[in-house]
Amino acid sequence: MSIYKVLGLMSGTSLDGLDIAYCHIWEEGEKWNFSIKNIAEIDYTDKMREYLKNAIHLSKEDHEQLHKDYGIWLGQQSKLFMDELGKEVDFIASHGHTSHHRPEDGVTFQLGDGQLLANTSGKQVVCDFRTKDVSLKGQGAPLVPIGDKLLFPEYDFCLNLGGISNISFEKGGERIAYDIGLANMPLNYITHKMGLAYDEDGKLARSGKLDHALLRKLNNLKYYSLPYPKSTGYEWFTSNIVPLIESSTVSNEDLLHTFIHHNCEQIAFAVLKHGDNGKSNSKLLATGGGALNQFFMDTLQDKLGKSVEVVVPNKTLIAYKEALVFALMGVLRLEGKTNVLKSVTGATSDSCSGEVFFPETI
Repeated sequence: MSIYKVLGLMSGTSLDGLDIAYCHIWEEGEKWNFSIKNIAEIDYTDKMREYLKNAIHLSKEDHEQLHKDYGIWLGQQSKLFMDELGKEVDFIASHGHTSHHRPEDGVTFQLGDGQLLANTSGKQVVCDFRTKDVSLKGQGAPLVPIGDKLLFPEYDFCLNLGGISNISFEKGGERIAYDIGLANMPLNYITHKMGLAYDEDGKLARSGKLDHALLRKLNNLKYYSLPYPKSTGYEWFTSNIVPLIESSTVSNEDLLHTFIHHNCEQIAFAVLKHGDNGKSNSKLLATGGGALNQFFMDTLQDKLGKSVEVVVPNKTLIAYKEALVFALMGVLRLEGKTNVLKSVTGATSDSCSGEVFFPETI
């Protein structure tokens, strides 16, 4: 039995910072197992956050420079973490940070130059997990469902609440997954306007009132009526959601309250539409930053009713599940096994995705 010792790196659309998870991953019989040994969250400086947030608007030359700069920064943070860790690391699996995602145009780009990351960290790197799937006519997202399937088979639904919400589940012998829509992006946008990093436990949202007119506008957005496979991202948020927030005349607390109700209505609709998967009581695993928001979780359980139990795991798994899954995807890539599912992305075939880089000595 071979145990892979991997650093998983993840930066999500919510722009909270870089998540690093040192994971042991191994296959025993037909079952993949994991242990998250050490973790770190590296906060972005205000300058870095703005740089990444505005990457979509950069010129080609400036975007390429950011790609290089961010790759070096990822390598520096990885090396600092490994030096402090003092333990053996086989390789680094990096998601990067998504700057462009328009799969309908054949475009997706994850910042963080893999060669410079490898050179700076001194470790082999696996990265760029989305491009191959998009070249196969897939959405290039979501990618985490392979981890849901292999690491968390005991749950009927796996829900991730990062900047956006996505879900995965088994149906007809296949893994199905797609981006439902919003999660933390509008909440963080509103709290940042208030000078806060986030709404702790959803206390501000809980104190607000429902804006029925805004709720109707949100629920009527075209994206929700599109069939899966589908994925969304920052472009959709800025063009469709930000104008609604900026034109609103209600309090920030009411906005937070309304967005959580909207998020939970769309999530509940997605879950209940697919029934109980043959069980009288279904279990839904909730991870990502939204799972730390108690008002979000209470509202979601209320919308789902008694037929679906919302399970919130320990805080490490809540915050670092995506970094763990990218570590697993790196392992699968090096073993030559499928790590992106066509049933999830709509691609013409499953794929073993990811580019591999070795440190260059200069």
